[in-house]
Amino acid sequence: MTYTLILSTGIALVVSLILGPLLIPMLHKWKFGQNIRLDGPQHHLRKAGTPTVGGLIFIIAVVVAVGLCGFLAAGNTLTSVFPMSICLVSFLSFGILGGLDDVIKIAQKRNLGLTAKQKLVGQFVLVGLILALAAWAGRGTDIYVPFMQNTFDVGWIYYPVVAVVLVGMINAVNLTDGLDGLASGSVVFSASAFYCIALMLWVQGAEEGLGIAIFAAALVGACFGFLRFNAFPAQVFMGDCGSLALGGALAAMAVMTRTELLFLLIGFVYLIEMFSVVLQVISFKTRGKRIFRMSPLHHHFELGGWSEQKVVVTFWACSFVAAAVSVVIFFWGYV
Repeated sequence: MTYTLILSTGIALVVSLILGPLLIPMLHKWKFGQNIRLDGPQHHLRKAGTPTVGGLIFIIAVVVAVGLCGFLAAGNTLTSVFPMSICLVSFLSFGILGGLDDVIKIAQKRNLGLTAKQKLVGQFVLVGLILALAAWAGRGTDIYVPFMQNTFDVGWIYYPVVAVVLVGMINAVNLTDGLDGLASGSVVFSASAFYCIALMLWVQGAEEGLGIAIFAAALVGACFGFLRFNAFPAQVFMGDCGSLALGGALAAMAVMTRTELLFLLIGFVYLIEMFSVVLQVISFKTRGKRIFRMSPLHHHFELGGWSEQKVVVTFWACSFVAAAVSVVIFFWGYV
């Protein structure tokens, strides 16, 4: 099956590279341009009009790769198909929610689409759907605790706690998508971590690990290909359809590998981005003072004099370290 995993990554990579030159001119023609926050770093204003909704590039690439490799390779066992299908459903459903937000932004020519409340309700509904599908597929309520060899069943409390964690992390991925290539590059490392974890599960005899590994491999290839067009200077932005789809994919892989707690370390960069926003809001509302020059955290470093490329590469390095450490911790627990 090793060749199938490599093929999944390769197909997704090639499809992304082919779709970019085809889709980007169409987005220009349809005037799907990005509206830039007026209160953001002033040098970002020159990015106004850059095509958005580019997440369609890697969304289509993942669907093609999983369709060609995933169901053909894992179709002989439902144990492999169900987890992979749930990851794909999460990926696509959150992409649709983000796409709706993008359409509103484009139609209204503003930087805000769905209201925060509408987004939050939609996200909790979709997370509830994913958890319900996982339960139907026999996921249970056990969870992996880092450094432990066994999972622990936490009972009914699993659902509300994990729902909050997943919605928070999905929004954190969305917040990270603020600089050219930042989110897409970080997800390459995060998805690679889940790929390694899924492979270890498969080697240990868990058949569902194969399906998850195929999906993760496709996500790595698709995001890597997308970086060709999204890295500085970006030719296209992924939009909320892309960032929410990526968050949904990572969340589903965490659920299906029982690594919801480890997801907090795998997604360390997303986590600190989210907390920088939370702390900034709390500090400003309670003390009237800001902790950071601007939030999310990547803007703080930009306003401190760092170039956009330096911020992105530094955050990529942090994502790589977090992913590598997470894999080592998981391996440690299974040795």
